[in-house]
Amino acid sequence: MTSTNSKQEALLTELLKDSSSPQDILGEHGLLKQLTKMVVERALEGELTAHLGYSKHDRHNKKDSNSRNGKNEKTLLSDSDSVVIEVPRDRNGSFEPQLVKKRQRRLEGFDEKVLYLYSSGLSTREIEDQLKDLYGADVSPTLISKITDGVLDELHQWQSRPLERIYPIIYFDALFVKSRQEGPVQNRAVYLALGVNMEGNKELLGIWISKNEGSKFWLSVFTDLKNRGVTDCLIACVDGLKGLPEAIETVFPETQVQLCIVHRVRNSLKFVSWKNRKEVAADLRSIYGSPTLIEAEKALEYFAERWDEKYPAISASWRADWERLIPMFDYPEAIRKAIYTTNAIESLNYSMRKILKNRGVFPNDESIMKLLYLGISRVSKKWTQPIKNWPEALNQFAILFGERITG
Repeated sequence: MTSTNSKQEALLTELLKDSSSPQDILGEHGLLKQLTKMVVERALEGELTAHLGYSKHDRHNKKDSNSRNGKNEKTLLSDSDSVVIEVPRDRNGSFEPQLVKKRQRRLEGFDEKVLYLYSSGLSTREIEDQLKDLYGADVSPTLISKITDGVLDELHQWQSRPLERIYPIIYFDALFVKSRQEGPVQNRAVYLALGVNMEGNKELLGIWISKNEGSKFWLSVFTDLKNRGVTDCLIACVDGLKGLPEAIETVFPETQVQLCIVHRVRNSLKFVSWKNRKEVAADLRSIYGSPTLIEAEKALEYFAERWDEKYPAISASWRADWERLIPMFDYPEAIRKAIYTTNAIESLNYSMRKILKNRGVFPNDESIMKLLYLGISRVSKKWTQPIKNWPEALNQFAILFGERITG
């Protein structure tokens, strides 16, 4: 190994001895580009020699009438540059190179670069401009679309993949994008379900699209999850969409539905003038931050006594949904923190909106799904750790839910 390393060092020293600037190495006529060209062409020559059965100047071992027949010029796009290479031909046209196939224009790594740019929210035109700057070569919008369309089969398999039997927590939410799916530009609702599995790791369970957000379509989402293997969800965390809790309980009757406290506080503060907002927020915190349900009820009564004259709609809305707001008080702090808010999925939505913000209108729903799937695939690589205090929460779940966890 030491001898090999020494030879490599000596070779690099020799190659770099006349390079005095970055341009000499990375420029249009630099060393890196020349090496790529030389290595690819040498490999292709080797493939043709193996195909013909004799080397370039060794006609004594020629087995048939087939022979070398000049070269074709081809521009290859790689992960770092564009390179013009010469591809050898044979007279019979039977030579099928493997390193760079006959219609191949891109070396390994280039497609991944395009997909990364696409998943970052760049439009086809912006990707075209970026690749022009990077490689000095024109890349057509058609090629970019072809590369990104290559993920559609993967997307369909992902969307229909089997899921785990139980997810202790699932967060449900929707975001909105503009599409020409049915002609005129209209908003489309994108439904997301983010599960927390038994190991405490986050997993996006699927993406669904419809004309608008409604409990009827949510019902089809829950049914799809069940058809893909989910038999139980202990706690579903949702925003305040009317009919959504009932839709969940239709498919998963034992699931407890927890309305998002952060959504409720945010909606409550819409009624409040700026000068009172800090005080109102503090009094609301005394409700949902109470250690017990009894104390939370007392805090709500105090809030109503103090603020109903100015902002009567706030306490009324809390009382109307009280049964959906208080399930968290059934649990110890470790679990309560996990279901306190839909922040986990809102964080995901924030990442998706950053990707979507450069796109005014999508041509169809498939293009929405493609972009979001690529974006989520990139974002989910960061989900390497279980949610905070998960072992403690899982132990509490096992005590509270028994066979639903262990069965």
